[in-house]
Amino acid sequence: MRHLSLLAVLAGTAALSACGGEPTDPADAPATEMTTVTDGEVMTETAEAPAGPDLSVLAEVIDADWRDASRDRDTWRNPQATIEFFQLDPSSTIVEIWPGGGWYTDILAPWIHANGGQYVAAHFSTESESEYRRQSRAAFEARMADNEMSGDVITVGFDGTTPLDLDAGSVDAVLTFRNVHNWMSGGFTELALADFHRILRPGGLLGVVEHRLPSTREQDPGASTGYVQQAYVIALAEEAGFEFVGASEVNANPADTADHPFGVWTLPPVRRNPPADSEMAADFDREAYDAIGESDRMTLLFRKPAASE
Repeated sequence: MRHLSLLAVLAGTAALSACGGEPTDPADAPATEMTTVTDGEVMTETAEAPAGPDLSVLAEVIDADWRDASRDRDTWRNPQATIEFFQLDPSSTIVEIWPGGGWYTDILAPWIHANGGQYVAAHFSTESESEYRRQSRAAFEARMADNEMSGDVITVGFDGTTPLDLDAGSVDAVLTFRNVHNWMSGGFTELALADFHRILRPGGLLGVVEHRLPSTREQDPGASTGYVQQAYVIALAEEAGFEFVGASEVNANPADTADHPFGVWTLPPVRRNPPADSEMAADFDREAYDAIGESDRMTLLFRKPAASE
């Protein structure tokens, strides 16, 4: 994932090795010295390496160099505005549900760790029947194993059928990005939301981003297209005991009509296409779907009511 060193490369030209004539590793090269003469006195100034990003500042984490390969998705995922809308306290305990390859982990974990908080990944279960899910979990843990900037990341299994291995009232916020349709497909949305409610402290927050189905369209209980009505998600959360705090349009995309031949997976980044020898392929316009961009998404914030309420 991005376990790049936070040490900046020192300025100046790398020194040549004495025996082979090859440049030394820039990371091992000494700071460049600049010599000037003032009133007959020789003065030597040493150039200092530029400081790395301040990981306690969200904007600097988002702009950090280890995210270079992920930055093209920022246009559609709007990480800073989304995280700020969720009103997160980075010095607290925050759980991300199904982080996948860790796109949001690259932002959340270093930021939370630098502020004294605890990032928890509720990833796929190690005992999942799906080989893909087991491999995804293993790859995630391998990436986080030696990641000092993210601190001691806690990883627990989540499959919707058994409770999360976290104590009741031990978590300050739960975040989920584009996962509700998967839970609907698996038939455990209510169980999942009830478990999130259990682990959250009174007053704890639930942040949700999900592909949005227009309110005029019929909701498939299994969310086979990957799209879910915003009102439906709000109703599910309220039935689980959450109070609705508000919605943001930060991840909206008015160009998305949510009626594509392969559901949300027709659009980037999945970009599903029909078989080349199929009848559908003749009229399928890939460029038109790419021009839409990623899906229209709801961004919702809920709160577990305080005990006094």
